[in-house]
Amino acid sequence: MKPFQFSKIPQIHFGVGQIKKVGEVTARFGTSVLLVTGERSLARTGKLDEITTLLKGAGIGYRHVAVKGEPSPALVDETVNRFRDEGVEAVLAVGGGSAVDFGKATSAMLAGTADEFISVEEFLEGVGGRRPSGVKLPFIAVPTTSGTGSEATKNAVLSSVGEGGFKKSIRHDNFVPDAAIVDPELTLLCPADVSAACGMDAFTQLLESYVSTGSNRMTDALAVSGLKEIGRSLVPACTASPNDIEVRGSMVYAAFVSGITLANAGLGVVHGFASTIGGLFDIPHGVVCANVMGPAMRLTVAALRDRAGGGDEKSAGFLKKFARVGEIFNGAECVEDADMDRYSDLLIQRIFEWTELLEIPRLGEFGMTGGDIDGIVSKTDIKNNPVSLSLGEMAQIIQERL
Repeated sequence: MKPFQFSKIPQIHFGVGQIKKVGEVTARFGTSVLLVTGERSLARTGKLDEITTLLKGAGIGYRHVAVKGEPSPALVDETVNRFRDEGVEAVLAVGGGSAVDFGKATSAMLAGTADEFISVEEFLEGVGGRRPSGVKLPFIAVPTTSGTGSEATKNAVLSSVGEGGFKKSIRHDNFVPDAAIVDPELTLLCPADVSAACGMDAFTQLLESYVSTGSNRMTDALAVSGLKEIGRSLVPACTASPNDIEVRGSMVYAAFVSGITLANAGLGVVHGFASTIGGLFDIPHGVVCANVMGPAMRLTVAALRDRAGGGDEKSAGFLKKFARVGEIFNGAECVEDADMDRYSDLLIQRIFEWTELLEIPRLGEFGMTGGDIDGIVSKTDIKNNPVSLSLGEMAQIIQERL
């Protein structure tokens, strides 16, 4: 068993009806909070009124900020400048991954700029030259989608979209939320297209962390538990059973676990592409992951087979992991060595089938063309992919999904 380290996780309140604890949980960290939500969805479902009533009932005063789309450094800076002298004691983010990431970054910057304002861009990996101190306001995360797992991670992803754009993280071990309320009821009214993109993101995170070069025995166990839920619940959550609380519960669990595994094992080429593409085009993160995952995993498995055929034991070990996921998705009990290729192929087939069944729009629908491919590939980090891919293979992945 190889040595490993494991990051802390939030205090977790998981299950149906746990949102009713939002006032009680938040009050542990202060009586004046910044409430971060998405732009419209929470209000449309009536949950925003429920949450603010619970906050008031716990004696908590709040200021409200709504986030539209992917969070940007400029919006974080604007919010910090607006509230830095308002006595905010904690940040509560209720929403999808964008709202949670925005709240996480804001909690860090509100605590770190009491005397001097410094743009959050200065602390983004690969963009600025500063390292965050880890000081932050207490932060409570309440996800309303089953996707990014940001409620369990130590980084907040911010985007500046366009030519020369980027999608980068501010990261520190202390930025893991202090508490997370994970209630499947909050996802019941999530639209099918959002559920599909978010669910494919969680699927990608679980699969990539499971086959990551940085995986370990603990992340493997968690990833397998999440992949089992994905296998039984992703498609029903987006199609026939969106109002089934058991199905939604499976998905919020899978997404939460994917945040834990990605934080501790790292991700691969799919999320390398998602980072690059997300800085250049206004494409939902989960849509990028869903498009790239099929061809990326097919090429990765093919490369691993070439190496395993030459006697590389590590490559053979990764192939067993791919086959294990194929086994999970196809109801088999135990994959024999002779069946590894079959079950790996079944997994890849399932990825492509789900991408079509869930009607994930292709990358070309967001303005990407063949002329963009070389620039994307040149900027994409292969990260913790189990095997290296050539620039030509990486270009092939994007070309296939235009």
